Amino acid sequence: MSLDHKIDFAIILSVKNANPNGDPLNGNRPRTDYDGFGEISDVCLKRKIRDRLQEAGFPIFVQSDERKTDGMPSLKARAENVLGKDALDGKKTSPDKTAQLACAQWLDVRTFGQLFAFSGKKKKDGEEDAGGISIPIRGPVTIQSAFSVEPVSIASIQITKSVSGEGDGSKRGSDTMGMKHRVDQAIYFTFGSMNPQLAGRTGFSNEDAETIKVVLPKLFEGDASSARPEGSMAVEKVIWWKHNSKPGQYSSAKVHRTLTVNPDGTYELQKLEGLVPEEIPGF
Repeated sequence: MSLDHKIDFAIILSVKNANPNGDPLNGNRPRTDYDGFGEISDVCLKRKIRDRLQEAGFPIFVQSDERKTDGMPSLKARAENVLGKDALDGKKTSPDKTAQLACAQWLDVRTFGQLFAFSGKKKKDGEEDAGGISIPIRGPVTIQSAFSVEPVSIASIQITKSVSGEGDGSKRGSDTMGMKHRVDQAIYFTFGSMNPQLAGRTGFSNEDAETIKVVLPKLFEGDASSARPEGSMAVEKVIWWKHNSKPGQYSSAKVHRTLTVNPDGTYELQKLEGLVPEEIPGF
């Protein structure tokens, strides 16, 4: 049975001496908006959700390279390996049937949606035929980018990226030096929603919603790196609003506006009649 009630949620997270989401177009400095507020993109947050789901044993379509469990070199290869080539040729299997198969197989597809866009086979003259397939799947779960409560302070230090393996060691090439950036300390927050109407199309169920609810407090567990040392990022609180119907008692905008997050990580919640939020501590 698909999701039978609307859900809104919020995540409050803390950052201390870490780079929560580097911007590759800005020397991998932590992302900020034009006013200096820190930002963690929705794509980054969904990547972490996918990783936690994969660690919990759920099948994931969009796997990161270092976490691959099936050895597939590309998304196309993974789709063909699981669904079969006939499901992706657009001829023997209808796009709707392919979408149903994909949603049934992978939790992240029926959660966030996916665009299956594969080109046709190459002809001898190098051109592609018109046999490509494009199947858009709109997911019921959306999540916003996370923003800091206050403008962030970014510290940058010069580091040695590598040790020269050539010469007598008396000289160091310029290419061995680099920069490392971090946010000293900040509180970020983000909002998300689960849409029952779209859930009915992908098969996203009440059980799937509970699965997402379980992994959100553990968003940064197992995510450590040199840019995000263990313990430098943590989910402080997850706020979970479960409506009593598919349309919901209130709009997501009105629900999200009831939460006010303070710079020290504390927060206030305004009351909405008939909608009681569940406050879940971070892991």
